[in-house]
Amino acid sequence: METQHEYSIDFAGRQLTIGVGLLAQQTNGSCTIRFGDTVALCAATMGTSDRQGIDFFPLQVDFEERMYAAGRIKGSRFIKREGRPTDEAILSGRLIDRAIRPLFDDTIRRDVQVVTTVFSHDQENDADVPGLIGSSCALMLSDIPWDGPIAAVRIGRVNGELIVMPTYKQIDEGDLDLVVAGSRDKTIMVEAGVNELPEDVVLEAMKLAQESLSPVIDLINHVAEQHGKAKWNPAKDLDEATLATRTHALTLKQKCQALVRELAPSVIWSKKLMTKADRKQAKVDLQAALIQRLEAEGVPAEDVALVGDWIKELLNGEVTRAIIEEQKRVDGRSLTDVRDLRSLVAVMPRTHGSGLFERGETQVLTTATLGAPGMEQTLDTMEYQIKKRYFHHYNFPGYSVGEAKPNRGPGRREIGHGALAERALMAVLPPREDFPYTIRTVSEVLGSNGSSSMASTCGSTLALMDAGVPIKAPVAGVAMGIALDEETQKFEILTDIQDLEDGKGGMDFKITGTRNGVTAVQMDTKTKGLPWEAVVKTLHQAKQGRSDILDNMLGIIPEPRAELSPYAPRIETMTINPDKIRDVIGPGGKMIQEIIAETGVEIDIEDDGTVFITSPEPDGMKKAKEWIHNLTREISVGEVFEGTVTRLMDFGAFVEVLPKQEGLVHISEMAPERVNKVTDVVNVGDKVTVKVYEIDSMGRINLSMKRARPDYQPNQDSSQSRPPRRNGPPHRDRDRGPRPPRGDRPSSPRRPL
Repeated sequence: METQHEYSIDFAGRQLTIGVGLLAQQTNGSCTIRFGDTVALCAATMGTSDRQGIDFFPLQVDFEERMYAAGRIKGSRFIKREGRPTDEAILSGRLIDRAIRPLFDDTIRRDVQVVTTVFSHDQENDADVPGLIGSSCALMLSDIPWDGPIAAVRIGRVNGELIVMPTYKQIDEGDLDLVVAGSRDKTIMVEAGVNELPEDVVLEAMKLAQESLSPVIDLINHVAEQHGKAKWNPAKDLDEATLATRTHALTLKQKCQALVRELAPSVIWSKKLMTKADRKQAKVDLQAALIQRLEAEGVPAEDVALVGDWIKELLNGEVTRAIIEEQKRVDGRSLTDVRDLRSLVAVMPRTHGSGLFERGETQVLTTATLGAPGMEQTLDTMEYQIKKRYFHHYNFPGYSVGEAKPNRGPGRREIGHGALAERALMAVLPPREDFPYTIRTVSEVLGSNGSSSMASTCGSTLALMDAGVPIKAPVAGVAMGIALDEETQKFEILTDIQDLEDGKGGMDFKITGTRNGVTAVQMDTKTKGLPWEAVVKTLHQAKQGRSDILDNMLGIIPEPRAELSPYAPRIETMTINPDKIRDVIGPGGKMIQEIIAETGVEIDIEDDGTVFITSPEPDGMKKAKEWIHNLTREISVGEVFEGTVTRLMDFGAFVEVLPKQEGLVHISEMAPERVNKVTDVVNVGDKVTVKVYEIDSMGRINLSMKRARPDYQPNQDSSQSRPPRRNGPPHRDRDRGPRPPRGDRPSSPRRPL
């Protein structure tokens, strides 16, 4: 039986431990990773043969949550085992994927799968960063070709102080949640949620993260030296003829790239390729011109046929060269220009808020919907069970890129883009105390050519402002790119990238924020990593691009509307005595259900006695509010009510003055003159005006009809007997007649004189 070998370092004041040799020994490489009491197994596996007929590297990265890891059972009443990954698990898997993918040889056609399974979770330390570190180690232990290792670190900020590997509590208390992955000197992946902090503060945190990676990389290297396998070399499995063919193809590709540079002035740079159709036609024209040149030079037909497979890469290579050497872009923009912008609001007539944002050919329609507090989303994950009052959903149909494909619900990409746009707005939402609505925004991508997630961020701002949501400041987002020559490390940063500018050797660095600071960051790259100078330049250059976009948006709607849409529900808040909550809910919820059914409102009650009443109809709102007020109010002596007679007794009548609250009108209090029979004055169902003249020591309410008359005079009291004093517990519904005879009993003997 295999034994576990463990290797540890101190990482941010806690032990980071990698275990090798015990679990999952049939993988190409596996290890356990432990940080605090959070433990995950990371496994890397590769297929044994190439997949035929594909033109991409088939990598799959999964992050598996297990409820037992946190000692929990799934909250669903009917399904107790884990099913589809939660959005949180999908986002963690994407975070790992975006960090490790650039370091693979993308010519590999064998399936590679990297799986992180969380076995133990301590409710303090997020498993995503340890999972990324463990995935890096598993790949280094395996024979899978991979140009690692890399490490990752999370940075938080509480009271202005940066914290390495913060706990959940510290993240919640702070204003920064930043994850950086990379090598010792290169940044490969960034993910951040920020509470409107300046760029310099974000850069300071990223710098600390980069400096914190080295000890973890040293640990992974040490483990790999002790237990790692020799890497598989794809070229070793090739025969001499195949190797010769590949060498010849590489030489021919280099020749084609040189020819593309000669042909580009007439085919590409003589035009402004403003639209996707222009660029598509330019690719067709370039391919035709290149084939014509090769044929003229006598290149064999079988070699010429390869041009069709290379043309996209060749075109991207020329675009990158022109940007680096000549600061020239295919559509004629400068490196810092944003494409043409258009913003519209109130696009849809019956939504609570809507905004249309266009940037170049990217077009996104976002709607905002306001709901009652009780419509919050409950998240039931391995890590926590919480409620979420703001959520953004993102839809990306095939027609947005001119494709016909089935709609099968949101995939990993849609979930990731939606989460980024959601995170971008979190910092500016009004507090729940000031604006208790549940808020849902939905972005429909109608056209895509460069960063629909950033267009969704802008569309969300427009829709929320159109809906009258009092956000603290408008948020815009821009996608930054890079043209990088990895041999010379020369680079240029591009503002607002589009299709041809996001090829091999590029990056997608998305930054959202207000005029005052950054609210979210997401970066991944197709390079082996970015030099620090590129990261710094990107954040500062993005600020100007973001400002230009905000100028356009605020020209349409400068601030949130003062009034909500007439179709949006209104919420009124009232506070009741927490001891009265049970009176509003009623046995088995009977009372609150009756109120909702009668008034058409939604009611949410919190433990502190705060009641939220949501309704699109003013009349229903008013009726429900009065109902709850009457159920929970304290009746005072001197108040006058119009009540309904509910029961008759020989000695008087019971009158309901408030819902479920009765008082007794004694026969002597029904009229100024003497009343012989109760039925001479009232019957069940009669409406009568009564005045509270006494609340006895037991809390029972004594009412009077005669005292409620405007002409009542105290000296008008008849000689009719007064209501007897009553003892006993204060039951509202009990029959409170005269005390029954106490029976004969001897009187007390007189004290002798």
